[in-house]
Amino acid sequence: MAEPLSASLQAALADLVNWLETSRIPATIIGAIAVSVLGRPRLTRDIDTLAIVPEADWGDVIESAGRHGFAPRIEAALEFARRSRVLLLRHVESEIDVDLTFGGLPFERAVVENSSTVDVGGLRMRLPRVEDLLVMKAVARRPKDIEDIRGLLSAHPQADISEARRWVKEFATAMSMPDILEEFDELLAQRSS
Repeated sequence: MAEPLSASLQAALADLVNWLETSRIPATIIGAIAVSVLGRPRLTRDIDTLAIVPEADWGDVIESAGRHGFAPRIEAALEFARRSRVLLLRHVESEIDVDLTFGGLPFERAVVENSSTVDVGGLRMRLPRVEDLLVMKAVARRPKDIEDIRGLLSAHPQADISEARRWVKEFATAMSMPDILEEFDELLAQRSS
């Protein structure tokens, strides 16, 4: 990562990593933090995390978060998580928001299982493989996600594009949105030219 993390983001990440490890929550950091480390740096004021936790244990996750400096940032956070699969937290000390997505799909489980520990400025955190991050960004499809894909492709010309494309195709089919795959293929073609 070319730009160092802000002190508040570093503090939140350090506490988040400590909480996940101490509580033995299988998880990986995704979103802008992962893109900044694995692709092109970009500004962010929040942390996105993917975790694999049975729904019956989500209440325990909220409780353990509190012991590590994280609090729900909305009323009825558990009910919201049950509807959206996203637990909205805030690191109390730094006021950094954390979105903890509870994964359940085979792809999400594979993302966490295949993630690896990376040292970022002395902080060791789990990050997904580039291929998996490409898939997540292709499905999200916002303009910043498209830029993130370009940065990841540029930084990792050796990435296994066929595997990423297979997953993108699977999501495009499941969501009945063939344009997801078309957009991804356009980005791949731009990289090759």
